[in-house]
Amino acid sequence: MDRIVETDIPARLDSLRWSPFHTRVVTALGITWILDGLEVTLAGTLSGALKDSPTLRFTNLDIGLASSAYLVGAVLGAVVFGWLTDRIGRRKLFFVTLTLYLTATAATALSWDTGSFALFRFLTGAGIGGEYTAINSTIQELVPARYRGWTDLTINGSFWLGAALGAVGAIVLLDPQLIDPELGWRLAFLTGAVLGLVVFVMRLWIPESPRWLMIHGRPDQAVRIVADIERMAARDPDAPADGGWPTIRLRMRDHTPLREVARTLFCAYRQRSLVGLALMTAQAFFYNAIFFTYALVLSTFFGIPSDRIGWYILPFAAGNFLGPLLLGRLFDTVGRRAMIAFTYGISGILLTVSGYLFAAGVLTAQTQTIAWMVIFFFASPAASAAYLTVSETFPLEVRALAIAMFYAIGTGIGGVAGPALFGALIDSGSRDSVFAGYCLGSALMIAAALIGWRYGVAAERRPLESVASPLAVVES
Repeated sequence: MDRIVETDIPARLDSLRWSPFHTRVVTALGITWILDGLEVTLAGTLSGALKDSPTLRFTNLDIGLASSAYLVGAVLGAVVFGWLTDRIGRRKLFFVTLTLYLTATAATALSWDTGSFALFRFLTGAGIGGEYTAINSTIQELVPARYRGWTDLTINGSFWLGAALGAVGAIVLLDPQLIDPELGWRLAFLTGAVLGLVVFVMRLWIPESPRWLMIHGRPDQAVRIVADIERMAARDPDAPADGGWPTIRLRMRDHTPLREVARTLFCAYRQRSLVGLALMTAQAFFYNAIFFTYALVLSTFFGIPSDRIGWYILPFAAGNFLGPLLLGRLFDTVGRRAMIAFTYGISGILLTVSGYLFAAGVLTAQTQTIAWMVIFFFASPAASAAYLTVSETFPLEVRALAIAMFYAIGTGIGGVAGPALFGALIDSGSRDSVFAGYCLGSALMIAAALIGWRYGVAAERRPLESVASPLAVVES
């Protein structure tokens, strides 16, 4: 395939105002992050029930290792499905990864020992990891440039609606007055599978990315999809009249060879790769180390029973959701570099302060939760900005795989090690040891803030094709 097509599709998509179509896309994609939030929260909130289970009898280390198994699955799933997303399309992968998630999370409810639980969590993570790449690629390629930052951060922030749902579900399902806890934790995992069925139907609303179709030899289908979107959306008043759109010439291709992918990521865009890796690694350690073990901190150091943990996650989840929702628009106005540096830096500083107060024994369970709520009000948009940065600063042909690669490397370095490390630190019973772990997370966030400020790209309100020209572009 060596045909060249001249297209105005990117300019037409970026010229649209927000419409019911964009709302449906945000809803259908945001619910996936709700699923992830539900999964992670259940794993954390149910830790006490898993330790008390006569079948599983988990230790704190077992819980940390099971959490790491979920993250290992997410890493491998992101890489495999990320490669497939760039090769066979965004939409097909939506259904493949969601099916894997549904099957694995339902199987988790049937776990009979530590090994089976870890295996099913691994497969659940693989499904969710695959979702990361397809969803972030689709957001970038369907949402107009001036809304891209806020939309991406808000969708990723909807993770915390799932966290709140998981917390409420755990409050009910782990109440021994209402249900046997051994049955309750199993029903909690089945909740995710039921919600996933709803998402499966909603995915039918989302078309394939017209930008992806143009490069992969289906320009007629891309034009039809854009025309359908335009019928649902008003044009921006400043947009040119029909026929006056800027165009781009592309050489259509079946796929992008891995050798070209590697050259793009590590040679042509190595500075952007440094930024993506730094942001992904820091937020992965910061988030996963703390969130996967927050229930252990509350139970081990503050004596909170497992059936009460859910009440403490609700304000924590509120701070995490409100951060992207309220600060997200600043990423499109103040700019990417300034907001990334600010949110990463302030998150690291606040964690150091609260960690010192924790080690000194000053905090109660309530004030510890308030501290986490404030910290993650800033850390949540910071973490989402890592996905935003990677997904918009690399060419279209390698976008999904770039997300997968940096998510995988960052999570492999920071995320997988974090829960197991903190599980061991908490098992020591030493507040000072846990504080040392917090300081490590803080240092990573502050280092990422400096790298983002120095080397980040000012991508706000710019067309994707001007931020990173497609590899298939043909110069006029």
